[in-house]
Amino acid sequence: MANKYCTATNTGKGFLTHKDRRSFYLLGHPGEVWAVGDNIFSNEWIDRVSGVRKTKAEAQAIVDGKIEEQQVVWDGLNEFQQATRSRPVKYNLP
Repeated sequence: MANKYCTATNTGKGFLTHKDRRSFYLLGHPGEVWAVGDNIFSNEWIDRVSGVRKTKAEAQAIVDGKIEEQQVVWDGLNEFQQATRSRPVKYNLP
């Protein structure tokens, strides 16, 4: 499945509709990065939410940066706090 990537701020109600979810693949990532299926419906959604298209490499860099920020926060927690949650881990975008 081919994906495309964008950044878009989730504005709440209406940002993502049931129709959108049925029309194309969509998955949010840290840094307000969205991976969406490559079709006409996702193009319309990106335009509707004022999304900014990104290459996969650009999107991955944003996600990696946000995860690194979360890792720094986790590293600053005390032992008890660290024991109650997992350290954020980098991953590859689909």
